Amino acid sequence: MRRRPQAKIEEMNIIDRMPTSTENTSALTLYDRSVTSRLLLGTAQYPSPDILGASVASSGSSIVTVSLRRERADSGAGDRFFDLIRSWDVHVLPNTAGCRTSKEAINTALMARELFETSWVKLEVIANDDTLQPDVFGLVEAAGELSRQGFQVFPYTTEDLGVAERLMAAGCDVLMPWGAPIGTARGLANPYALRTMRNYFPGVPLIVDAGIGAPSHAMQAMEMGFDAVLLNTAVAKADNPERMAEAFGHAVTAGREAFEAGLMEPRDMAAPSTPVAGTPFFDLDQTS
Repeated sequence: MRRRPQAKIEEMNIIDRMPTSTENTSALTLYDRSVTSRLLLGTAQYPSPDILGASVASSGSSIVTVSLRRERADSGAGDRFFDLIRSWDVHVLPNTAGCRTSKEAINTALMARELFETSWVKLEVIANDDTLQPDVFGLVEAAGELSRQGFQVFPYTTEDLGVAERLMAAGCDVLMPWGAPIGTARGLANPYALRTMRNYFPGVPLIVDAGIGAPSHAMQAMEMGFDAVLLNTAVAKADNPERMAEAFGHAVTAGREAFEAGLMEPRDMAAPSTPVAGTPFFDLDQTS
């Protein structure tokens, strides 16, 4: 049974309810903006607007994604939904979800910029209805055109390094490789490729997008050094979205703190954590 949030949407202050633990990690800069949370949250499939608002608040997210195609701009319900999103103290990242061609994605991005008055766009060009895999050829084409028109593009892509280089050459300063196909909740399907991508682009903001199903998946991505995680279904379809959103917020923060603290390298052989008899636990000469 889902627990009904205590506060109405119009009474919420998203920033005030942000978990205090998010303040412990370093800030993230995406294009020209500094954001306080490394969790990006989608806004689709929630049971109600109240639960959506409570989930965004409890997650601590300062960026939410909105699909223009899903919430039709010419419908009254879509207008009310967009007004609701704009009323929150968060960055809006419009996305081109559902677009099958570069032309369709470009037109959707242009409408989103007019509606939300932002140059940010999460660019999706889908190649296949079964896998929802990015069409990397249309993606690069659309990214180049949108960059020329002044957009700051967040491309939903694969972990392919060649595609990533072409996206950066097209003007993208941020990359969003998938963890697994959209909505599968399988986590990081190819951690080797993702780790390689992280090491190959050490100074580029990388956001794992799609396929995250559990807070442990998000923590794994953050421990690997990714800059942020974007998810939707894992929260929206949880029995209690508000509590699940909070759990993800803590997981992302914990994973980032672990990465910044420096994780120990795994070993093939055992090593005693306690010293042999007669050996001090630390160098006594180093004590103050």
